[in-house]
Formats: sequence, C-alpha cells, structure tokens
Amino acid sequence: MPRFLPGLVLALLTVLTAAPGHAAPVNTGHLSAELVPQTQGVAPGGTVYVALRQKIDKGWHTYWRNSGDSGEATQIAWTLPAGASAGDIVWAPPHRQPTGPLMNYGYTGEVLLPVAITAPAGAKPGQTIDLKADVAFLVCADICVPEDATLTLALPVTAGPPPKDPKWGAPVDAALAAAPRPAAITAAFAVQDGALKLAATGAPLSGIDAADAYFYPYSGTVIDHAKPQAIERGPQGLTLTIVPGYAFEHDQAPPTLAGVLEAGGKAYEIEAQPGPAPAGAAGLGPPPAPAPKAASLGLPLAALFAFLGGLILNLMPCVFPVLAMKAASLAGHGDEHSAARRQGLVFLAGCLATFLALAGGLIALKAAGAAVGWGFQLQSPPVVAVLALLMLVVALDLSGVFEVGTSAQSLGAGLASRRGLIGAFFTGALAVVVAAPCTAPFMAPALGWAFTQTPLAALTVFAALGLGFGAPFTALAFIPALISRMPRPGPWMDGFRKLLAFPMYGAAAWLVWVLSQQTDPAGLARILAASVVVAFAAWLAGIAQRRQASGARALPAGVAALVFAALGLGSVVWPAYDAASAAEPGASPASAEVPYEPYTPQRLAELRAEGKPVFVDYTAAWCVTCQVNEKVALSTEGVAEAFKRTGAVYLKADWTRKDADIAAELAQHGRAGVPLYLLYAAGGGEPKVLPQLLTPGLVARALDKAAAKKG
Repeated sequence: MPRFLPGLVLALLTVLTAAPGHAAPVNTGHLSAELVPQTQGVAPGGTVYVALRQKIDKGWHTYWRNSGDSGEATQIAWTLPAGASAGDIVWAPPHRQPTGPLMNYGYTGEVLLPVAITAPAGAKPGQTIDLKADVAFLVCADICVPEDATLTLALPVTAGPPPKDPKWGAPVDAALAAAPRPAAITAAFAVQDGALKLAATGAPLSGIDAADAYFYPYSGTVIDHAKPQAIERGPQGLTLTIVPGYAFEHDQAPPTLAGVLEAGGKAYEIEAQPGPAPAGAAGLGPPPAPAPKAASLGLPLAALFAFLGGLILNLMPCVFPVLAMKAASLAGHGDEHSAARRQGLVFLAGCLATFLALAGGLIALKAAGAAVGWGFQLQSPPVVAVLALLMLVVALDLSGVFEVGTSAQSLGAGLASRRGLIGAFFTGALAVVVAAPCTAPFMAPALGWAFTQTPLAALTVFAALGLGFGAPFTALAFIPALISRMPRPGPWMDGFRKLLAFPMYGAAAWLVWVLSQQTDPAGLARILAASVVVAFAAWLAGIAQRRQASGARALPAGVAALVFAALGLGSVVWPAYDAASAAEPGASPASAEVPYEPYTPQRLAELRAEGKPVFVDYTAAWCVTCQVNEKVALSTEGVAEAFKRTGAVYLKADWTRKDADIAAELAQHGRAGVPLYLLYAAGGGEPKVLPQLLTPGLVARALDKAAAKKG
C-alpha cells in the first residue's frame, strides 16, 4: 500500500465527519421545511446562522412577523443543548398578499429565515450540537391550514472557524444581506387631517426611485393595511400618506412607529419619532397634541348625551324611593297648582346645585392629582355610612316615628310653605346623591369627555345632566292635567306615606352592604350599632315633638335625641374606616357559576401574553347597574358555560374603594365611572367594549368571537 494512502483516508474521514448532519426536509402538507446551516460547523462558543427554509406550494403562502389583516406569523420553539442559545428570527422582507378586501404580509415560493445559534463555550471539537426546532406554520390560499414540523440538524464542533456550507452557505448569506437592517435614515410621523404622515430622509433614500415605496409596520394596529400608501418625493427622502389604523382611531398611538420601509428595491428598518418632518423629506407639520378618546364628542353632543343620561337616570332603581316620596308630596297639593310648580322648580334647583357641587368636587380632586370618577363619594366609607344613616332617618320619618320639620301647632302657614320648598330642594339633592352609584346609557361618554376638558366645559355637561335628571318631575309639576288626575288628599296619604318608608329602609340596607365590601367586620359592627342608636334618637325626637304638641315640657327628650344622634354619627365617622381595617378589593368569594380573579394590570398582561381571551369587569359594590348585570347576565348558566367553552379568564376590577390603576384604565377608555366591560380576544389586539347593559346571549356571543380570533 502506498505510504500516502493512510493520510488520504484520514483526510477524507475528517471532511466527512465535519459535515453537518442534514435531516431530510419535512413535508407538512402544503410546504416542505428544513434547517440549513451557513457553515459546516461551529467553533466552541461561536455563532452560526441556521436558516428555516420553507419551500411553499404554488398558490399558497405563509406570513411575516406582522401578518397584516389576518393570518399568523411562523413560530419556532427551539430545543438546544445546555449552554447553547438561539436568537430571534431574521425576517426576510415581506410581500404584499391582497386577499379580497384584506391585505396580508408574507412569503410565497421559497424563503429562508435565519436564526443565530450560539454553541456552548465548553463544547469540544469532534462533538456535535444537536438542534431541534418545533415549527408552527399557518399556510393559506383560499383557506388557511395550520401545519407543524419538527426539524433537526446536527452541527459538528470544529477547532477553528468552520468553512462555508457548500450548498447553503451562499443562500443564507444572501438572506442575511437582503434582510432589513437599520440604516442612516431619520424618520418622523404625525396625524394630519385624519391621515398618518410618515416622513423619512437619509443617504440611502437620496436619488432612488421611490415609486415602489411601502411601509410595513411591526404592529398590526397602526395602519389600515388594505388602503394604498400615497408617495410624495422630497429632495433627500419621501413622505408616505397612510390611512391610520385602530390604534390611532382609539387614542392608543404608539410612542414610536417601527417597521420596514421598502424603497428603491431595498428594505430598511426604521423607527419614526412623533414630530415634524426631517430636512429633505416632503413637508410634515407638527403632530397635534394627543386627545383622549372621547375628545371628539364635542361640547354640544356631550351636553345632549348628559341630558339624555339624566332622563334615563330617573328609571334606575336607586332613585325610585326618593322620587316616589316626592310624588306623594305632589299629590298632597291637590288643586294647588302654583304650589306644585314652585316645588317642581325648587326640586330642579336642588338637582342642579348638587350635580354642580359634585362636579366642583371632582374637578378640585383631579386638580390635586387624585384619581377619581363618577360616584367617587361612595368610595369613602364614612360618606357611605352617613348616607346609610340618612336613609334610615328618612325611613323612620316616613314611618311616623318622628316628623322632620314639625313644631308647635301655632306655627303659621307661611312657615309651613317655606318648609315645603326647603324640603323640595333637599329632596332634589338627596335624589342626586343616591343616583350617583348609577351610570345610565349616554352618561358614560358624556362624563368621560367632561373629565378631560376645562372646568367650564365639565360644569356645563354636569348642568345638562342635572337638567335631564330633574326635568321629568318638574314637568309633572307644571302639567295641571296630570296633577289633577292624582288622588285627592285624604286619610289614604298617611298609609301611602308609611308604605314608602320600606324602599328607604331597603336603600339603607343596600348602603350597609356596600359598606361591608369596604370594611372589616368591626366596621360593619359600628354601622349596625350606629343604626340602633340613631333609631333610638329618632324615637326620642318623636316623643319630644308629641310632648311639645300637647303643651308639655319637651326639652329633656329633645336634648337626649340630639345626644344619641351625635353618638350614632360619631361612631361611624370618627373611626374613619381607615385602610388598615378595609378589606382588599376582590376578596369576596367568586360566583359559583363564573369564578373570577382580582384584576391587576400585571395579571392582564400575563394572560394576554399567554394568548387567552380575557373579560375584564370594571365594577363597584355601589354601582347598581353593575350589580344588575352581575345577576342578570354574568351569573347565568349560559355565560358560565361560555367561559368554560372558550377558556376565557374573568378578571374583576373592583372600584368599590379607590384604586388608581382602575381609575387610570377607565380614563384611558374615555370613561369616568363604572360599569365598563372590556373583552380581549385570544389573538391579541385592542379590546372590544361591551355595552353597559348586558344580556347572557350578548356576553356568550362576544366570548365565542374573542376565542375564535386566535388565528
């Protein structure tokens, strides 16, 4: 045997063992896929590009990182040896794929998507690094088919820099060279006259043919993909006029606009900043200041919505007891139409004054930096406690335990008339206070708009709300035909008056329940004890009134009544129900039908990252509309089944007590109060805002649609 033959055999064996171990391409049905290397191996701790090669059947396509109006990007899950790592996909420039009214971005024919693979630093020459990639494709033509492949590649570890792979080295290098890269390009964007203007300038754009320029955004919500992009050439760059997408329409514009700008046959990564056009591009003015979502409403429309919301607010169950009580007082006037009209006007004045006072309080608190909204007063446990005792006192008055405003029989008729007008004013004020937990249709956008405007505009909207709220009762007082049809004054009124006490007892009980959601058992015990003391004070006041009416000495009973009333109020206001004794929001047990989790921004982000549909219920114990929806729609078997079927997660954002995160989310969606229902689809994107009044069918259908949007 010639002496050189063993050396030749050894050299051949070295070449053979250094070649990567290629696995055969995997046919997934409508494409074949494989892993192909840039070089014939990798040095210890070195990096090599391994590309996912797709050979796609004719008439079919896969998708880019932003798939456009539909579709889903190709995904790779790597299994690597200890110490090895994989980088992100280096995406090839996409192609536009119009499909009916949609525009998608992706690939046809053959495409290579390189990924940087770093070998373990402790790898030894002569070993192999085994790569495994589980790849998920969405392959589409007239229909879309999800397809999967498990791909493998064995990379030899070499002592030094490995040579290029003879078959795939050049194609992988070409794919890396063609991939979009940052360049010396300055870009800016702004929304002008409803159009998104994207201006770019720099040496790579100077003197090129920009007729084919196109911007592919990384985000799927910033542009309307299906609309054309008009091109305006500048001396050293260009400006694209693009139809803005969902994010800009809903005041969720990104801080920067990132994507791929294709121009002159090349693709560049750009990240445009908000602002005027850079020098050399076509003109672009400064962007308008960002406006809240509801800012497009305008004062006239906001005031109209507020007026309509005020009208509807009269139908809310929280207002019924007070209005019924006032209706009974109108019936007591019989044919005295002038007295009824005065009461109607004064009632309206009480409504307006209280709404404006609430607006002033909200404006002052927001100016001081507090995160508050409609119904903010019921987030304070002392306020809720005092209102509960006030409702109890009104109920005891209607029951005849004592008489508000009665005095000696010798008081003149003029004082009695004045007393009636004062009562009408404070009845209007009381009606507004108990109506605060309710948010009627039309109110939400109007109040959301008002809280983002100047104090004068906000006060105007609240005045319209007060007019709408007080208008029905005032109109009733001014229509003699309606008043004349009411029953004549008589003994029946005493029984009717006592009957009206029970809705007020119910209102007091409801407020105690609200308080129980805000405090610990000790706080609940204080309000119950205070209720007993205040009731005893009312009974003593009744004794004093009856003794005074009979001419007997009433001072001891009257003083005792004042003392006990002060003790009752002091027992609930003095402790202040501080945060240390308050229960955490969302701590109440979940519904047996639909389990929920307490809302936090972090938990919402986790669930969205997992690709799950998420239903967020912004609610409060003092929100009557919220509680009605809870019972009528959200605690039904059909909705419970829909949650199970879709795998949706129910998050409850409880605003019973102050919560800055919840207040910020409400403001972001143009709302000043609850309820607000947001449904995030499984496939990502912006949430769908559900109506304020829910039905089981509406919720179930929305959940099904949200789960179906995963692809």
